[in-house]
Amino acid sequence: MKTFRFFLVAVIATHKFHKFWLKITAIVIAIAAPAFFLGSMSETSEPARLSLDIISWPIDGLQNYDAPTTRFLSAITGGFLLGWGVLIWCLSSMVYDKAPDFVRKSVVIGLCSWFVLDSSGSIASGNWANAITNILVLLIAVGPLWIPAKN
Repeated sequence: MKTFRFFLVAVIATHKFHKFWLKITAIVIAIAAPAFFLGSMSETSEPARLSLDIISWPIDGLQNYDAPTTRFLSAITGGFLLGWGVLIWCLSSMVYDKAPDFVRKSVVIGLCSWFVLDSSGSIASGNWANAITNILVLLIAVGPLWIPAKN
């Protein structure tokens, strides 16, 4: 147990590693943005449709992008995901060195807020499988940011 704790403090709970992980978090968030942007046009909507089919498990082909309102919502979602990812990247690059704990806490609180609302909405809409997927995404996105840096 002491070895594990030493590893956490010496490697994972450092400012340098947190700053690196914030970039991982930014990528995790923004990676789906292009697919949802492409979902705004019927000719290129298949990546977004397939993404929704996967996260609404089981893969059954029932998700579609035929409605203009769905394509519009997909465009907005892609924009929000890209913007949120870029924001976290910028916080890591431009603000973290000045206020590391405030940046860390802000990102963790933002991710937890997303998790609660997204998972609640997924369950309410009958897509409980996405709530389970959200647990994995939350764990990856927050990663070592749960633990305050020691240096």
